[in-house]
Amino acid sequence: MRTRSGGCFAKPFAMKTRFCVGLLLFALVSKAQEKAQNLFIITTDGVRWQEIFNGADSLLLSNPHFVNDTALAKRLYWDDSQNERRKKLLPFFWNVLAKEGQLYGNRQKESRVNVKNIYKISYPGYNELLSGYPDPLPILNAPQQNRNKTVLEFLAENPAFNDSVASFTSWNVFPFILNKTKSCVKQNCGYENVDDTTESVDVLNRVQNGVPQKNKTRYDLLTFFAAKQYIRQHHPRVVFLSLGETDEFAHQGRYDLYLQQLSAVDKMIAELWYAAQTDPVYKDKTTFLLSTDHGRGRSERWTTHHAFIRGSGEIWLGLLGGNIAPAGEMQGVNTIFQNQVAATAAFLLGEEFRSNRNTGKPINLPSQIEVAAGTKLSGANATVSVNK
Repeated sequence: MRTRSGGCFAKPFAMKTRFCVGLLLFALVSKAQEKAQNLFIITTDGVRWQEIFNGADSLLLSNPHFVNDTALAKRLYWDDSQNERRKKLLPFFWNVLAKEGQLYGNRQKESRVNVKNIYKISYPGYNELLSGYPDPLPILNAPQQNRNKTVLEFLAENPAFNDSVASFTSWNVFPFILNKTKSCVKQNCGYENVDDTTESVDVLNRVQNGVPQKNKTRYDLLTFFAAKQYIRQHHPRVVFLSLGETDEFAHQGRYDLYLQQLSAVDKMIAELWYAAQTDPVYKDKTTFLLSTDHGRGRSERWTTHHAFIRGSGEIWLGLLGGNIAPAGEMQGVNTIFQNQVAATAAFLLGEEFRSNRNTGKPINLPSQIEVAAGTKLSGANATVSVNK
C-alpha cells in the first residue's frame, strides 16, 4: 500500500504544483508586458529625500529658529521609530506607494537619484526632468522660452494622445518651460483662470481672482482643485501636476510650514489616486510618477539650494500603477538620474521618447517576475524591501 508521502500521491501533487507555478509565471509575464494607458506625473518643488525616507528631522524640528511651536510640531510629526515617523508625515507614501509601487532615493540604503544639471535650481530641474536633457547653457528661474522639447510636447504631437495631454502648475514660469506658445499641451498655470464652463470651475476662478496678493506661486490647493476638476470632466491620458509651496516655505525658513505642506501634498496625491481608482476610465489603467526638481542643503542649510550647496542635487522618485511591480522601498540599486525621467514616462506609455538632444534612457525597472521571485533584481541590481 502506498502512503500519501510518495508514489501515486506525490506525482500528481508535483504536477499540480508545476502547473500552478506555470500559471503564475504566465500571469506575471503578461502583467510585466502591460503598458499604462494613462500617466500622471506629479512633482512637489524642492522636497528633500531626507523627509521622504526619514520623516521629520529632529534637529530642525527642535529649532525655534525654524519652528514656531516646537512642542506642538513634535506631537504632530515626531516618533522615535523611523518607520512610524515617516508614516506620520506621509501616510499615502508609506501605506500605499511603498507597498504597492516603487520608491527610489534612500541614500542610506544605497539607492540614489541624482540631478545631472549643474545649476540645481527649479527651471533647470524641471527642464531636465521633462526634456531628458541637462542643458549646460545658463538657465535662470525666469520667464525665458525653453530651448528643449519636453516629453509632454512629444506625446501631445502623437495622434494617440491628441488633445489628451494636460498640465496644471503652481509656479508661473511653467508656460515658458513647457513652450506654451507653440505646444499642443493643455496648460493652466499660476493664477490663470481655468477655461471651463462647470459651476465648480467658476467658483474656483472667482476664488483665485479674489486672492489679494498673487505671488509667483499659486496656492497648491487651487492648482490641485483645478487639475482634479479637469481630470474628472475630460479624462486626459497624460497629466502633469506640479505643486510649489513646499519650496516657498523652505526658502522662508519655516520648517513647520514645509512639513505641513508636504503632508498636504501627500493627502492630495492620495485623493487623486483614490479618484483614479474609482473611475472606470482610469481604474487599474493609470500609473503615477512622483518626483521633485531639486534637493536642498543639509542641516541648517536646508533652506537653500544651488550648485555650491551640498545635497542640492539629491532627489527621489516614486512609481505606482498596474504596470509597476510592487518592489517597495528600493535598496542596493544603480544610481538613477533625473534626465531618465522623460524617457521613462514615454516608455511607461509604450512610446519611445525622441529628441534632437542627447537625452537619458528609460530607467531599468524591476519586473513582476523578479519581484515575485524575491531575487536580486538583475536589471536594476536591486534587492526588494517591501515596506510592512
